Amino acid sequence: MGSCCPPALGTYKVLLVDDHDLVRVGLRTVLDSVESLQINWLEADNLGDAMRLYGSDVDISLVLLDLNMADCKGLQGLRQFVQTYPQARIAVMSGTQDEFVIGQAKGLGAVGYLPKAYSPSMTRSSIVGMLTESSYAAAVTPQPASTAARFPRATSASSYDRVAELGPRHLEILELVLSGCSNQEISNSTQLSLGTVKNYVSTILLALDVKSRSHLISLFR
Repeated sequence: MGSCCPPALGTYKVLLVDDHDLVRVGLRTVLDSVESLQINWLEADNLGDAMRLYGSDVDISLVLLDLNMADCKGLQGLRQFVQTYPQARIAVMSGTQDEFVIGQAKGLGAVGYLPKAYSPSMTRSSIVGMLTESSYAAAVTPQPASTAARFPRATSASSYDRVAELGPRHLEILELVLSGCSNQEISNSTQLSLGTVKNYVSTILLALDVKSRSHLISLFR
């Protein structure tokens, strides 16, 4: 006779980074309900504390990283985390399902993307999948289907396809725009002329088919 007991899923350490207490409580509740899965939670409500926690701990299987917090906006937090800890397995959490944001998160090294609009069951399934593969992920390249399943497909890829063709300077300026920098501040930071900065910003707005900076920033929240 077969056993009625569910298979053991193992014990994992997860760093949960979000500036909303209710989001953290909800995610813990969703994952703690999974039988045979034991998660040791570490928590932070900002990027700086999260990076310090990761650097001072060992064997963190997965980082669940909110896309927008007080000390990081858009994809800056993910970029900083990956640059400092390239070995980190990071799943981005965000309220947007914009194709550009999803594609850039994947390109920057995220192992998954979790829209906050996901149902509890979808969230649970996605995170469990990323956790249970973490033990061999460093040595085995994930199958394409598995990778695709961790990055939701938005309804249209047109914006992402156009931005994907832009260069690193555009992405640098995009991050500065998301940080709230004015064109003059971007010019001072990058040593580009003010006119050149305006041209870059206009190209980014056109590529994403948005009319204003506020609309652009809203895509990353």
